Amino acid sequence: MTRGRIVLFLLGVVALVAAYLFVAFSWSYSTGERAGWVQKLSRKGWLCKTWEGEIAMVAMPGAMPEKFYFTVLSDEVAGQINRLIGRRVALHYEEKVGLPTTCFGETRHYVTRVSLVDEVPPAPAMPPAIGSAAPREVLPAPAVPPPAAAPPASTPPAAAPAAAPADTPASK
Repeated sequence: MTRGRIVLFLLGVVALVAAYLFVAFSWSYSTGERAGWVQKLSRKGWLCKTWEGEIAMVAMPGAMPEKFYFTVLSDEVAGQINRLIGRRVALHYEEKVGLPTTCFGETRHYVTRVSLVDEVPPAPAMPPAIGSAAPREVLPAPAVPPPAAAPPASTPPAAAPAAAPADTPASK
């Protein structure tokens, strides 16, 4: 092979790789939103720095949170997420399949937009499970009237009750 053919072959390979990467970045396997509380967001990578994060999603109160791992390529979006850490947010993401190496991010989910979500409304009251004690309603303590004033000293003491006669049937 001549030197010109080798250069042409290498340029063709580079063009194919560039076309593949362009298609992989512009095409999304899926898109969606996840809502929860961002727990972690950090800039990582040896050579290619990306923002890697984790969001805790709770399906219902008292349940174990499910973690959703994501990648952010935009510094602007990462700054918005950083400002909303500790608050409930919705992350709009695109799932990219087929990107080679972790240089483009550690996950397949790339966050493109973030928005603040109103707090979760309280869960509706659930009836008690069969066999469990029903919850008791806690009522406020009744108001206790103040103690009565002591009687004046000139009042005679109350008479003692009369004694029962000795020849009653109960005494026999």
